[in-house]
Amino acid sequence: MDIEDFSLDPAVVHLNHGSFGAVPRRVQERQDELRREAERAPDAFFATVTERVAKAREEVAAFLGAEPGGVAFVSNVTEGVAVALNSLPLRPGDQIVISDHTYGAVEIAVRRTAERTGAEVVVVDLPGRDDGEWSGEDAARAYLGAVTPRTKAAVFDHITSHTARLLPVGELVAGFRALGVTTIVDAAHAPGMLEVDLGELDADFWTGNLHKWAFGPRPAGVLAVAPAWRERVELLIPSFYQPDGFPRSLEFQGTRDYTAWLAAPEGLRVLEDVGPSAVRAGNAELAATGRRIVADVAGLRPWRADPELAMCVLRLPDGVAETQPRAEALSAEILRRHGVRAGIKGWPGAGLLRLSAQVYNREQDYERLAAALRDLFA
Repeated sequence: MDIEDFSLDPAVVHLNHGSFGAVPRRVQERQDELRREAERAPDAFFATVTERVAKAREEVAAFLGAEPGGVAFVSNVTEGVAVALNSLPLRPGDQIVISDHTYGAVEIAVRRTAERTGAEVVVVDLPGRDDGEWSGEDAARAYLGAVTPRTKAAVFDHITSHTARLLPVGELVAGFRALGVTTIVDAAHAPGMLEVDLGELDADFWTGNLHKWAFGPRPAGVLAVAPAWRERVELLIPSFYQPDGFPRSLEFQGTRDYTAWLAAPEGLRVLEDVGPSAVRAGNAELAATGRRIVADVAGLRPWRADPELAMCVLRLPDGVAETQPRAEALSAEILRRHGVRAGIKGWPGAGLLRLSAQVYNREQDYERLAAALRDLFA
């Protein structure tokens, strides 16, 4: 596959796949067919949509190694985390553990839950905040070491968003379970980038996006719920199918646009046709190559990278993009002057440059970004 298989602007270098993904033309065409079908005969479309969504859910569940009845479609991970948090029977004084690498919208959801229930948010400082030099063992030790008798839930990433680090989710799920702590895994970047087996992982709640690395349309995400929690899922929005229980009660809200969910299996078929293992290995190798190319720019410091990921991070020179507004301004400047979309995140002291690699990228894309950074920093 290359850029012609997508609708991306060929005049722009796209190195920020991790933020919004890119939908293959074939998947766009499938979603367009579904939209036309819905507009030709709305009554007929909505009369059968519950069964069709259930069938699409079965395909996605099989891809993730999950039971069909244990997975529900959601719009995205933010919604999935919010549903999981809303289902917890928290009381004043209970604790929810997160980290200083937790995604912003997820942290907001945790803090709102704490305000509503009287719970306390405990933020774990993962090692290596300034240089990215920490291991999965370090992260697990920090997370599990924060547990107290009042800890009721832990929210942690499969792959951290801003810092592109792989956490030892299996070790964390097992460790928290042994301590009696409910687990909520933010796996926004996992489907498609990693081989996932939810049956083996057995987290209480696990939620991932299909529109980032699994070639799905936007918005399309999933929430997997362990058997013990399925009857206790509390909806954010009332549903006509509430008596049916999870997953149907969570998925159906009248006339929402279901076409992204119905077209999501087409994205999985595209991935299967290309070869999931080949895509994962090729993207990871290209991300490592891009990191080496861009790290040649004076002042950039590459953080430790996990070799199986299609994302990596370099720290910008001191004082550059240390706030999100400044990061956005720098990103806009790189796009305006050099035609490169780069993922730049505000970070204390110096911003972070997050590189992504997808099947439409080539080595020269990273060379173009390196030249842009040399020009700007000069």
